Amino acid sequence: MTDEFPHMSFPNESQEYREARNALLDAEIALRRQAESVARIRRELPPGGTIPEDFVFERIGAHQRPEQVHLSELFGDFPTLLIYSYMFGPERDVPCSGCTHLLDCIDGAARHVPQRAPFYVVAASPIARLAAWAHERGWTHLQLLSTAGNDYNAHYYGNTAALTQDMRAARGYKPNENWDEPMLNVFRKEGDTIRHFWGSELVFAPDDPGQDHRGLDCADPVWGLLDTTPEGRGDWFPSVDYGK
Repeated sequence: MTDEFPHMSFPNESQEYREARNALLDAEIALRRQAESVARIRRELPPGGTIPEDFVFERIGAHQRPEQVHLSELFGDFPTLLIYSYMFGPERDVPCSGCTHLLDCIDGAARHVPQRAPFYVVAASPIARLAAWAHERGWTHLQLLSTAGNDYNAHYYGNTAALTQDMRAARGYKPNENWDEPMLNVFRKEGDTIRHFWGSELVFAPDDPGQDHRGLDCADPVWGLLDTTPEGRGDWFPSVDYGK
């Protein structure tokens, strides 16, 4: 493929390096095309299931006071809505470090994404705790909602409550043991009807040997940047605080 166009050349590189790099470039072009193919298949999904109820969340509203908001209200003037389930329930002293590093990255994207579709982060902790954590973290664009008191996460796999017994058995989970999970869900509103469009089910798919689920790599620049290095990802995992 790379024989079809002039290629780059960096100072003092060997012919062996250039031949190997061109072969890698062919693979990168194929991967880019595959990513677009997957995105097109996703866009062409048939209508998903209607939401079982118009879930009520809590957020910090005017004058910094808690207020209730329905899922249907989150769309604003847009037909599409994105909701990320954050692993930060009241039982956790600190939130999941994997979720937190992702939201550190997405806080910047959350300046831009709402120009096309609203984006919200939900967690089971009380809204005051979520707001305090967002302030401590320096998040200025993410909009956080509390799911305390509703069953949104149980319906849309923001926790493990909706897993069937077969799914639990396949993953080695105990029958009645539940915890929160990272999950991105997309909803579509047509008139008064709200349907689920897509969820990051790769989070729950079997892992390939030597890998974690990589369920949201499409939104995670940390892993993408590390994949460009000679060391790769290794067995490193993000922390909430690196002691600096």
